[in-house]
Amino acid sequence: MTDQPTKAGFIALIGEPNAGKSTLLNHMVGAKVSIVTHKVQTTRTRIRGVVMEGRSQLVFVDTPGLFKPKRRLDRAMVKAAWGGAADADVVVLMIEAHRGMSEGVKAIIERLKEHAGNSPVALAINKIDKVKTEKLLGLADEMNEAYPFVQTFMISAERGHGCDALRGWLGHQVPDGPWLYPEDQIADLPLRMIAAETTREKLTLRLHQELPYQLTVETENWEDRKDGSCRIDQIIYVMRDGHKGIVLGNKGETIKAVSTAARIELEEFLDRRVHLFLQIKVRPGWLEEKERYSEMGLDFKDGNV
Repeated sequence: MTDQPTKAGFIALIGEPNAGKSTLLNHMVGAKVSIVTHKVQTTRTRIRGVVMEGRSQLVFVDTPGLFKPKRRLDRAMVKAAWGGAADADVVVLMIEAHRGMSEGVKAIIERLKEHAGNSPVALAINKIDKVKTEKLLGLADEMNEAYPFVQTFMISAERGHGCDALRGWLGHQVPDGPWLYPEDQIADLPLRMIAAETTREKLTLRLHQELPYQLTVETENWEDRKDGSCRIDQIIYVMRDGHKGIVLGNKGETIKAVSTAARIELEEFLDRRVHLFLQIKVRPGWLEEKERYSEMGLDFKDGNV
């Protein structure tokens, strides 16, 4: 056992929707712990991914993308995002290189000035392969004039470029202290929620623009079987009867495809055979039900005006 002290701390990833926060988290962890789609606002909970960097344990908080909230769920998500930033030891603001200093990024910077406190804030410019070098350097200068970032990183979360440098820097930034989780643990989400998020991702990808924010998935039952497999029963809640037909698809082909894709991914993640059973229920007011927010790890009160 080395005498080198251990370090541990929370890293908040913040940014606009689709900035690549979930992709970066999954790359850092080396496994899929956060939902990744091309839709905005897909991350509803503050998912913690646990990464070992030498003697440092980095606990990543993947906050919901920051946007202008309209509904109760939106407001609760944004409140959770800023709560994650306020509680973190280090904050990383992610922006998309090709979008540059958008109005949304400007608004986030203004909020950062109020919420970052004493936490060091780094800038990660993502998707660098989409922009020429001269434009990247100009964007970095513009961002650092707008906010005193302690460090700037040029990365491609999808391809992994620059991610090792960011992870190494974060390993030095977190405070000395005991590890917060077992060394081999990669996330602090319950498996039931990871399973529900996996199915919701497949629904979002399959349904495109039809229903992405009109549904939620809950794991109703999880049964470990003697043969080493597990049975997972999930409920897909939709707002209206018409939504039920969309999720089912023609002759049930949509729900079958979603179930198969989710089951395959869960079997890879759990390294065991999975029996997945999906049921669709119409629940018109689920967006206003306190229980649904608790399932997603959000505070119902945060959705109040």
